[in-house]
Amino acid sequence: MSPDRRERTVVRAGSPDTRTGRRGGELLLTVGVLLAVLVALLPLMRVMVPGVWLLGAPVLAVLVLGAGYVARRFRLPALAVSLIEIAVWIVFMTVVFLRDTAWAGFVPTLETLRAVPRIVGTAMNEIAVGVAPMEPRYALIFLIVGATGLLAIVIDHVVVTARMPLLAAVGLIPVSLIPALVVPAAVDVLAFVLLAVAILFLLRAETRSRELLATPPDDDDAEPARTAGVPATAVGIAAIGVVLALVVTPMLPQPLARSGPAGFGIGLGIDATLQLGNDLRRPGESVVLTVRSDAPSPPYLRATTLSTFDGAVWEPDRKRSVTLGPVSGFGPVSVDEDIRVVEYRTTVEILNLSSPWLPVAYPAVGVEGLDGEWAAVPFNRTVISRAGSTQGQTYEVVTNVPRPTREQARAAEAGGPTLRDETTGVPDDLPPIIADLAAEITAGTTNDYDALIALQTWFRSPEFRYSLDAPVEDGFDGTGAEAVAQFLDQREGYCVHYASAFALMARTLGMPSRIVVGYLPGTSTTDVVDGETVHEVSSRQLHAWPEVFFYGIGWIGFEPTNGLGSPTNFTPETQIPGDIPDDASATPEPTDSPSPTASVNPQDADTPESGPVTGPAVIGANPLPTVTVLLGLALLLALPAIWREVRRRSLLTAARDGDSTAAWTTVQEAAIDLGVAVPPGETPRAFAARLVAEHGAPAAAMDTLARAIERASYAPPRVRDYWHGDEVADAAAAARAALLAAAPPARRALALAAPRSLVVRPGSAYATARVG
Repeated sequence: MSPDRRERTVVRAGSPDTRTGRRGGELLLTVGVLLAVLVALLPLMRVMVPGVWLLGAPVLAVLVLGAGYVARRFRLPALAVSLIEIAVWIVFMTVVFLRDTAWAGFVPTLETLRAVPRIVGTAMNEIAVGVAPMEPRYALIFLIVGATGLLAIVIDHVVVTARMPLLAAVGLIPVSLIPALVVPAAVDVLAFVLLAVAILFLLRAETRSRELLATPPDDDDAEPARTAGVPATAVGIAAIGVVLALVVTPMLPQPLARSGPAGFGIGLGIDATLQLGNDLRRPGESVVLTVRSDAPSPPYLRATTLSTFDGAVWEPDRKRSVTLGPVSGFGPVSVDEDIRVVEYRTTVEILNLSSPWLPVAYPAVGVEGLDGEWAAVPFNRTVISRAGSTQGQTYEVVTNVPRPTREQARAAEAGGPTLRDETTGVPDDLPPIIADLAAEITAGTTNDYDALIALQTWFRSPEFRYSLDAPVEDGFDGTGAEAVAQFLDQREGYCVHYASAFALMARTLGMPSRIVVGYLPGTSTTDVVDGETVHEVSSRQLHAWPEVFFYGIGWIGFEPTNGLGSPTNFTPETQIPGDIPDDASATPEPTDSPSPTASVNPQDADTPESGPVTGPAVIGANPLPTVTVLLGLALLLALPAIWREVRRRSLLTAARDGDSTAAWTTVQEAAIDLGVAVPPGETPRAFAARLVAEHGAPAAAMDTLARAIERASYAPPRVRDYWHGDEVADAAAAARAALLAAAPPARRALALAAPRSLVVRPGSAYATARVG
């Protein structure tokens, strides 16, 4: 712009802003807000069946943010922008959902306002009683779409108006975590990475918009101010952060929670996706709960069941739930009249477990002593949380256990009129080895019970070996049909593989089966309460076992995992005492869920998942998790140095491209790392002279740098843009190297390992005083 045209540009409210750079900054920021909001909603797809809401939510977010962008182009006040966005939200919600009650189809009336609380109430009720994934009904769609629009308005105000993108990120992260808290499952790695990228993009967009706003409004030739090295530094930080979160963090020992008020505190969790190997291979182990019972032996505790198998994964059962009361919720245990049923009471105290699934004995008919809101699932007699957590709970489970004789079990048929399709389904492409081996092993049996006992005996024979490492080393650490086939071929694995193989083999024989996830009975202690021995259950006793449904008896559990627990084996009728009470019986009888039998010492049956006490030799400790943790900690400690090196290289790259400010910043930050004061009022010449006189900087290099930064700061545009080639970058590198060489060894090591310049900026109050 020529001197005679240098007049101040004034933009009045109500007139469009024609400054292209600033419009571009605001557009980039608006796009960043839109992407961040939409990515935060991606995890909703795990709890909601895809439907119209997938279209409505993005459309409303685009309309709201688009209206805000247009309003800002006319330089309207922030309050007016927010009001316009809210007006667009109201009109959209009215036209799409409440058109019948609105005047002219888009203006809300009193009847429209009255309908909103009813719709929201209906949606909340569906959430409270529903089971994920939920069908997208009218009320739920209204709630999701409306909430998305309001979230977009709030994030837009926080980021674009208030210029606080970090606060917006704090709000977006919990939104993305809500579905994972409602339906616990494996980490959605893609959603996590996309959210991290969206937040970083939002931060960069906000920084870029500030740079554009800093451009002099009366100089069309001026380039937007840039912060040298910001993009490369952001990418480096993001990459390191994602690696740490996805690779190192899952290997670290989980924190041990302290007992506190029921339902509060942190603790270990239960992975119902059968990815138990990650938990069992953790280097740390802690006691998650204690259990005592008046049963002949401590029972297994179940958390949930898995019936649906699609060939790749077993899905947790999500069936109808009813409010749990002391003696209500489950209903009575239904068995044939001649099957004996015995009542037992089991007391559980949760020490370090935070889960929506409550560990209970089976088959439960009542649970007493719980705090919070809980629901019973009659289908599998499990308990789930509606409000609260398992942490800190102490409760008593009442069970009515069927006690059939061996003859009654042999006479019963697996299946029956109450059969559910998901408990019998097998994928069309099931590997032939599964059905072939099932038929071969059970060829000599004459009834379903003996066939299953034959399978159980085969799995627990010396042909199989318990191993947590073999599935990982040989690439079949999963629950898919191919992993099961490889397990049957290699015959090494842990509980997940045994349970999956047993359940699928039973289905190929026409028997309904499912998998239970829960805990082994635990290890006995010296504590005795009310005549009952207290058992401790550790995090490594998380377990999976199969069940098969027998008509007239119910679900019977089996224990195929080699060396763990004790095998199911019902007592013959001739060995059952006459009228002797159950608690006085000299020989405890097996139950229909896996538990120690008369042939096994109860203290030997509580073997943890980490390896058997009897049977195959105990496998040595795997050093890989410990080494991985140590490497992760080393990487974490090296993170500041890595970050600083990435920034240094990005600054030098910018300097070689002609950015004198980047070269000067390199020397300033090197001085800060070494504890040299960098006050804001000192001129470049004075600072350069002080570094040469007191800190060993080369005079020639500092003179080159001082001349370059003076030219960049004060010279006219054409002189300011004079090309230096590599001279300035080489001078910056030489000055930094000389400063490091002249510093004491301890100060130099500290500067490299814990660089202060990552948090202390040149010219700030903390950079003014010399350190050390």
